[in-house]
Order: sequence, then C-alpha cells, then structure tokens
Amino acid sequence: MERADVLVTAGALAAEVDGPRAPTLLDVRWALGAPDGRAAYRAGHLPGAVYVDLESELAAPPSVAAGRHPLPDPADLQAAARRWGLRPGGAVVTYDDVGGTSAARAWWLLRWAGRDVRLLDGGLAAWRRAGLPLEGGDVRPEPGDVVLPLLVTGRAAMPTADADDAAIWPAAGVLLDARAAERYRGEVEPVDPRAGHIPGARSAPTTDNLGPDGTFRPAGELRARFARLGADGSAPVAVYCGSGVTAAHEVAALASVGVTATLYTGSWSQWSADPRRPAVTGVA
Repeated sequence: MERADVLVTAGALAAEVDGPRAPTLLDVRWALGAPDGRAAYRAGHLPGAVYVDLESELAAPPSVAAGRHPLPDPADLQAAARRWGLRPGGAVVTYDDVGGTSAARAWWLLRWAGRDVRLLDGGLAAWRRAGLPLEGGDVRPEPGDVVLPLLVTGRAAMPTADADDAAIWPAAGVLLDARAAERYRGEVEPVDPRAGHIPGARSAPTTDNLGPDGTFRPAGELRARFARLGADGSAPVAVYCGSGVTAAHEVAALASVGVTATLYTGSWSQWSADPRRPAVTGVA
C-alpha cells in the first residue's frame, strides 16, 4: 500500500464528492468514555455522510475472553455495510473528528474484509479548515448490495494476531503498543482490568502519527519514527492498543509508508483480563 491508498485530503475528497461517482462517506464519531457520537454527527457532518456506530456495527459484543471490541462476524459486517449504502466497486471514505483514530477501525475492518477504503486525512477538522460545507440531521441511504470478498473467499486481506501470537512476537519481530505512554508504563489504567503492557512491547502512541493540525505526518517523518521503533519492515510488525480501535490507526500509518503490520485484535482489554498473562510496568 502507498499513502494515496490509505489517505485522501479534504480538497481531493471535495472534488470526488462533486464528481459523477461520489464516494460513500462514513462518519465514525467515537471516543473512549463517549462512545455514542450520533448527536455530534447530527449537528454537522460531511454532505451525504452516513453515521456508523462503532460499538454495534464495527465490533461484536464485548466479553472477558475476547476483549472490549471483538471483530464482528463477517456476515454482520456485510449487513452493516449494506445499511451504509455500499455497492460493488464504489469508493469509500471514512472519517471522524479525532484525526482518524476512531475512523481507522472502519478503515481496517473493510480492508480486512477485502474492500478498498481510505481515511480522510485530518478528519472533520481538515474539512472545516478548507471551508467546505457541512449538513445536519440523519442520512438514510438506499440499501447497498456489496458483497465483501472475505465472505466469498474465506481469506482475510489484513493479518491478525491472537494473544498467543502477541506473547511470542517480540522474540522475532516488533510489537508496538499504540496506547498513550502513561498507560503503557502502567501509571494509569482507566478502563481495563490491569495496568501495564505486554512483555517486550515498545511504546508507540498512535497520536504521534499526527502533526499539530491532526493530519498524518509527512511520509519521511513517519518512516523515521517507525525506524526508530524498529518497525521499518525488516522484521514482522504487530500492533495492539486497548481494544483494537486506535491500533488500527497505527496499522494505517505504517501502511502509508509501505510497512505491513498485523493487528492483535483482542489487545490489552483481552490480555489484561487473563490472569495467566504477565503485565509489565515502567519503561521497557
């Protein structure tokens, strides 16, 4: 993948929206502690954008065994995609108001299911800075008829890891922890059963992928950042976060500079709930 496969600028997206084949726009407003973004969506969203509920449409029900945001069943994801109006071959762009850190969940899931999709670089803030219009209320599109390739082939297009994989990953590769540094160090843990990180993981907060304006850093800066972490593609790279949401943003950032990364889907919410799994605190 290249940067253009992952990201689209506000100006380029505006031209596509005004063109003959407008993309399907997915609004994924979500934040830890404020998961329901529908009110913010109704107050103002990109013209024609459909609200996507991360909790119910981009995840299976939470469990101690699988974590806070398990992967949805592919058939359920396809049903949701059809509710969003997705059709075969049409372009799809997902965005949020937090630099893509929640929209990346939709980006990753659709990629996992074999569907091309891009992130709006900088999200809603970039669209507003460009002076582009918003609309209010709900958008209810005509149901789509998309068929996700995963349901046809049975093969996922994005690699995943489980807890056993994560436990041994640092021995032969690089395991990145995309949570805030203080959560990695175990100084705070606002939501999961235990504080700390997976042994051998390296702290790589996903927000550091973004510049001050909330857009992705230039490719050269991202390459340098990941090279310092050992994630230059010369060894297998895996990423986790709290529950598999913001880690998808790190997978997207890596993909934008040509590095394929595996997502540990259960992430810390699954790992920390299993008393057999060790937790390390402090700086590795």
